[in-house]
Amino acid sequence: MDLKQFIINIPNFPKAGVDFKDITPLIKDGEAYKYVIKEIASFAKSCGAKTIASPESRGFLFGCPTASELGIGFIPFRKPNKLPRRTMSVCYGLEYGNDVLQVHIDDIKKGDKIVVVDDLLASGGTLEACVKLLEELGAEVVGICFVVELSNLGGRERLKKYNVKSIVTY
Repeated sequence: MDLKQFIINIPNFPKAGVDFKDITPLIKDGEAYKYVIKEIASFAKSCGAKTIASPESRGFLFGCPTASELGIGFIPFRKPNKLPRRTMSVCYGLEYGNDVLQVHIDDIKKGDKIVVVDDLLASGGTLEACVKLLEELGAEVVGICFVVELSNLGGRERLKKYNVKSIVTY
C-alpha cells in the first residue's frame, strides 16, 4: 500500500523551515490505518515483544492498537504530572526545544521485552529518552518502530544499536 498518499506535507509548521508530516489522513482511512497497525504488529511479534510502549500523544495512536492486536500490554510515556503513581523522568532535546517524559516505575520489570512505537522518527531524541528510561528500569528494548522516518535528520544513527523499522521513509 502506498501510504505516502495518506500523509500530507505541511511546510513551515510548527515553525519556519520545518516540514510537518500530517498523519491524520492516514488514521482517518480505515484500511490504511489497519495496514499500518498490522505492519507494526508483525514487526513487534518478530522481535519477541511482550509489551508495547509509546510516548504521548501521537505514539498512542499506533502503540495502543498494536498492543491490542497482539494481545499484550501497553506502557505510556507521559508529560510531567500526568501519571498518578511513582514515576521516573527524563529530559531530552527536540528539533525545536526541550521536553520531559515520565513513566510509572512499577510498570516495567527487569527483563521485560519491549518494542517502542511512535509516529515519527526525526532526530531521535524522544525515542532515545524512552529507551533510556526503559533500560534504566531493567527492560530490554527488542525493537523500535515508526510509521514515518525523516531520514535526513539523523535519528536512525542515534538509535543504531537497536532494531529499528520505519514503514514510510522520506
